[in-house]
Amino acid sequence: MDFKQNINKNKLPKHIAIIMDGNGRWAKQRGKERIFGHENGVKAVRETVEAAGELGVRNLTFYAFSTENWCRPQKEVETLMELLVKAIHNETPELVEKGVKLAAIGDIESLPEKCRKELDDALAKTKDNTRLTVTVALSYSSQWEILNAVKIIAREVKDGKINPEEIDKKMFQRFLQTHGVPDPDLLIRTSGELRISNFLLWQIAYSELYFTPVLWPDFRKKHFYQAILDYQRRERRFGKT
Repeated sequence: MDFKQNINKNKLPKHIAIIMDGNGRWAKQRGKERIFGHENGVKAVRETVEAAGELGVRNLTFYAFSTENWCRPQKEVETLMELLVKAIHNETPELVEKGVKLAAIGDIESLPEKCRKELDDALAKTKDNTRLTVTVALSYSSQWEILNAVKIIAREVKDGKINPEEIDKKMFQRFLQTHGVPDPDLLIRTSGELRISNFLLWQIAYSELYFTPVLWPDFRKKHFYQAILDYQRRERRFGKT
């Protein structure tokens, strides 16, 4: 079945968020260390970005590294940071060539200096691209994001810049990391796990959720197309009848 040909391009999700899960299990199945799975997961990211660009999806967000991931063994964290630097460096030229804008959300200041510099360079080189925006969530968790927004608002109230009575949903969203980006229409999680893992909790209030047993390093364009087809079969009511 040609999944791509069956997609209605007039009903594409404006924003697709992805929890990339299963790298460790994929590596373990092959008798390798977890980092082997992370290395092979880069290809899945590349294929997904290509598929989104070919279809005309405008926004992709990848959950790359959570605040909780800092608690993993130090060797794994250090290797992940090195892999991140390498991936950003290697992929940036193609992002520029294909008109893809790279963005980042999360506690970026907590990343190692080398990672921040490589990321800043990629953000600068792709900032004017408009075909597709790919956001990478790094040192991110939704609870951190919401608490951070509350702290900023509290300071604004204290300084007399905001009247507490004026705080509503629209204002609160201005202080979130994703301000200016539409909320995800579709959230995909790989590996068969059925949880959200502290990702975009505010933003996915009415997102369609799609869970696939495919481990992230095995995720390819056809799996991405399948998720979109499943999304297009659903009726979205946003709490209405």
